[in-house]
Amino acid sequence: MIHYLDQSLTWSENGVEGEDPEETRDRDAWDEEMAARGILAGGGVLRGPSEAKTLKVRNGEVLLTDGPFAETKEQIAGYTVLECADMDEAIEIAARHPTGRFGTFELRPYSWI
Repeated sequence: MIHYLDQSLTWSENGVEGEDPEETRDRDAWDEEMAARGILAGGGVLRGPSEAKTLKVRNGEVLLTDGPFAETKEQIAGYTVLECADMDEAIEIAARHPTGRFGTFELRPYSWI
């Protein structure tokens, strides 16, 4: 089995962070089904971009800025680690995730460190 990192990218048109209760129920049901099938290996939901910090170190100095690094409407909202046979199965599984109805997913093979 191969692990795949499934990054959830979403955005807010009005700048309000939050989720509809129906979306939460749908996502929770997807999580439960994938856990029962042995596909869900981990994951998490990130807090909003307004709480983010971007950090880099240059010439030994820590440079810290508020917010996410990317200048884009889409932001990483969360991630799921899927345990699948191959990329085709990971695509099939991610396509069933409720967030796909309004967000975007990026799938990448994932290695534990």
